[in-house]
Order: sequence, then structure tokens, then C-alpha cells
Amino acid sequence: MKKTIMLLVALFASITASAQFEQGKKYVGASLTGLDLNYSGIGDLSLGVEAKAGYMFADDLLVFGEAAYNHQGKSDAGDLLSAGVGARYYITQNGIFLGANCKFIHDFHSYNDIMPGLEVGYAYFISRTVTVEPSIYYQQSFKNHSDYSTIGFKIGFGIYL
Repeated sequence: MKKTIMLLVALFASITASAQFEQGKKYVGASLTGLDLNYSGIGDLSLGVEAKAGYMFADDLLVFGEAAYNHQGKSDAGDLLSAGVGARYYITQNGIFLGANCKFIHDFHSYNDIMPGLEVGYAYFISRTVTVEPSIYYQQSFKNHSDYSTIGFKIGFGIYL
């Protein structure tokens, strides 16, 4: 009996999750990045916030725009502003997503950079429309791969309307 109930709960959860990734849905999200959970060649402390807004143009496919602010701890890497676009593909009925993006990065002290990136994450629904979205990301620097390319972890919240 326990196995049957658990199977029904899992089936219900997967059906409700996939219903949120339908064409025409709107997405608003925010993420907290860094907290020393990323690595780049120049950073000591890294703390950042990120905002996203997007639209599901097809089932399981999201396009979005994003803006972010990051603070890097070392003196030669200052505060960073970024703006970019991206897309996500949600693997049907389980909330796992694969993402790709491209950002323009502006450092107030020393450089500008264009950084394409990849992301793998999970959209865990805590209510019918609100998610917690942990993800692992990689951003490739065109300016200086060894110093500015970044791999890290971020945790975000999303609202699917």
C-alpha cells in the first residue's frame, strides 16, 4: 500500500511540474551567486545577485533576459555589472533544465568581456508557481580564460505565471 501511495504522489508531482513549462507562461526569477561557491583565477570573495525575466515560446523552452551585479574581493577585480540573454530547455516532467546564455560583462576598474555560458539546474516547485532553482554554471571568458572564466553554484527563486 505504501508503494502505491508513493507512486501516485510521484506521478502527481511530475504531472504538475510539467504543466508549468507550457507555451505562453511568463517567468520572473532572482538568484544569489557566489558566496565563495565559485572559482575563477582572480577572485577571493565573490558575492552576486542576478535578476531574470523570460517567456516560454514553446513547451519546455524558455528565453530570458538577465541583469546581474557581482562583487569580487581582490583589488584588481572590482565590481562587475552584466547584461545578457539566454535560453533554457526543461526536460519533460522532472524539472531538470539545461541552459545556455551570453553576457556582456563590465568591470568598473579594468575590462569589458563577452562571456557565453552553460548551466544545469533543477526547478523544484514549492508551490504551484514558485520554484527553488539550484544550479551549476560555467562562464567562458574571451578576454582571459585562466583569470576570468568561472565555474560555480547558484541558488535562485523563480515564479512561473
